Amino acid sequence: MKRLLRTLLAAIGVLGLVMVGAVVYVTTFFDPNDLKPRLIEVVREHSGLELTLDGPLSWSFYPRLGVGVQQAEARLPDQADDSPPFAALSHAEVSLAFTPLLRGEIAIDGLTLDDLYLDLERDAQGKGNWEVLSERLGERGEQAEAALAPASAGPAPGVSNGLSVALNIASVQVRRGEVHFRDALADRELRLEELEISGSNVNPDKAFPLTSSFRLRLHEGLDGRDTPSEPRLLSDISFDTRVDLGLAEGRHVLEGLNLKTVNRLAGLENEQKLNLQGERLVVNVGEGSLQLDAGTLDASLNHPRLGNKTLPLTLTFSLDADLDEQSARLRDMALTGPDALKLNGNLNLSDIGEAPAYTGQLRLAPLSLRPWLSRLEAMPAMADSQALTDVALTSPVSGDLSRFELAGLTLVLDDATFTGRLAGQYDGGQLAADLQGDQLDVDGYLPPPGVEGDRASLWRLPGIRRAHAEASDALVPASWLSELELDAHLALGQLRLAGLDFQDVDLTLEGRDGRHRLVDFTSRFYEGSLSADGALDLRESPIRWQLAPRAERVRLESLLEARGEEPSPLSGRFSGEGELTSRGNSPMELRRHLSGRLEARIDEGAFKELNVGEELCTTAATLQGETLDREWAEETRFERVRAGLTLDEGEVTSDDLLATLPGMRVDGEGRIDLVSKQFDLRAAVRLVEADNAPCEVNPRLARVPLPVRCDGTLGGESAEWCRFDREAFQGTLAELLRNEATQRAGEKVEERLGEKAGGELRDALEGLFN
Repeated sequence: MKRLLRTLLAAIGVLGLVMVGAVVYVTTFFDPNDLKPRLIEVVREHSGLELTLDGPLSWSFYPRLGVGVQQAEARLPDQADDSPPFAALSHAEVSLAFTPLLRGEIAIDGLTLDDLYLDLERDAQGKGNWEVLSERLGERGEQAEAALAPASAGPAPGVSNGLSVALNIASVQVRRGEVHFRDALADRELRLEELEISGSNVNPDKAFPLTSSFRLRLHEGLDGRDTPSEPRLLSDISFDTRVDLGLAEGRHVLEGLNLKTVNRLAGLENEQKLNLQGERLVVNVGEGSLQLDAGTLDASLNHPRLGNKTLPLTLTFSLDADLDEQSARLRDMALTGPDALKLNGNLNLSDIGEAPAYTGQLRLAPLSLRPWLSRLEAMPAMADSQALTDVALTSPVSGDLSRFELAGLTLVLDDATFTGRLAGQYDGGQLAADLQGDQLDVDGYLPPPGVEGDRASLWRLPGIRRAHAEASDALVPASWLSELELDAHLALGQLRLAGLDFQDVDLTLEGRDGRHRLVDFTSRFYEGSLSADGALDLRESPIRWQLAPRAERVRLESLLEARGEEPSPLSGRFSGEGELTSRGNSPMELRRHLSGRLEARIDEGAFKELNVGEELCTTAATLQGETLDREWAEETRFERVRAGLTLDEGEVTSDDLLATLPGMRVDGEGRIDLVSKQFDLRAAVRLVEADNAPCEVNPRLARVPLPVRCDGTLGGESAEWCRFDREAFQGTLAELLRNEATQRAGEKVEERLGEKAGGELRDALEGLFN
């Protein structure tokens, strides 16, 4: 036994001496740099790359057998020597495991690449500089598969004996890598910096763990290499997964994918975090397809427009993509977030690489917009505290990176439901709509009475800010409208605006090139109808307005009571039409510059709390020395009141006011200042011969008009507007007496009317004027 042990120890010692001798011989008498020409030739033959090895090749024997290379560069065929290399590295090393060598196998123990650099370019026609390399490697694909055949496959084809390759790399390391991609087609540059890749037990037939991290820089334009500039996007990215290479089938599978990113956008200090997880990602190179199952994208958004707090969002989905057709389908999408946000749907994407477009279906579950607007610091004061608490929509969707379309929209807005089509551009340059709704209370979304509307907060919303870059009192967003292409139609069953109710509303708007038209507006309005057309010209400053309104038999008392005037001082059926113009962009400017012509009339109406017939007949009876003993109505009924109104720079005047009352005629004139809202109206009431006259008077007194004056401020106490104008009546009556005195000189009034009647007239006048 001792002899056997001594023999074995001696054998091991001899074997050790032989191995040491072999190492001494190889390292002393064999120079690996003699392999450089052959190595350069092999690379040229299989890939077409021109390899330059400026550094030395070196052997390593402890703790493992390996070979390393320093300072290597590779250029594409026909690439100039003074141009940046297609690929480069500062150090590469491959090491082999000893034990498999004793079994006749080559097992790569480690692969390390330091400072790997790749320079990729795509020209304006979409051709990449790597395509030549891809084509060459494709032609040599079968030879590459034979070279990488695992040990279980036996020796390489055509080789009767020798070592077989067991491609199971214990460790793969890429350190401090960099990839530079210049895309002339998209006019941008991408840089992957600080690239780190680590894999263990890398095997072409089995899944193995893989981790990587890098920094991504995105620059707009192609000057990033020569002119340092702030990147549009800066992302720190890391991921880990298990990879099944599937080289033979060209089917790569990533399981348990976990991708984390920290992103910074140009001009923003806050970081945006996006994390992607996927149960299984399959990339089939042969079929040009990609499939992701059970994907989850978690986002933590931090932006001044989103308020002070981070906004967490989660999107779950599955993805099918056709890489050759540049198309993809997002299935079973579900976007969730705080405050009951839940958006479901499916999207089909096309032309992803060049001009991405999408179609699909989206559904927003009912939610309250109020906490979202508060988070965005854009919640204005609203008269209805429940406004925007129930919002939902569903619709087919389509569009691209610049435009959108909801072709079959169903929108629930609190108590209102809208259906139809809504489309536009994300930058606000175009808006098209064809919507039908059952009802809409606009007043509920406006500030409550006595509260200034914080319109500035509302226009901070993304996508809306451009629509209101005017002063806070601007009536319309002129700068946005001047560039807007508009085509809108709205039909509503009921509309409430400014306390007024409209039914069967139909509105059509068109506009482009700074000029917009109210093509048509029609509505039933307090038992009558309203219609209008008009124009808005934004091509000059101040902007100019045109409006041609028409009203037919509107119930006036209902309208005035809806405006808060209870009881209404006037009743009847109002009709009118006209053409108006103005300029400016605030209510005050519009009133100040309002001009045009209106024809208005009121049929079958009454003046409430005023009986003109009573005033006229009582006065006439008093002048005749009589007393009327009868009941009078508390109103003045009339058949028609009409007037032609002339508007000039905010002042309304009329000199042809005419009212037809039973047995009476009213003529008048007046003016209204729309800026101060003050008005002054003077009218003269005369009795006329008619069967329905309120009373009989002396024919001489029938020539005496009863003057009525109405003045005050619009919006004031209407009961105090109109009164009997005693001063005007005194002057008229005095003039009448003087005229009669001239005609019958020397005779007294008492003699013409009778001594008794004359005395009573004198007493009546004294009592009337005192």
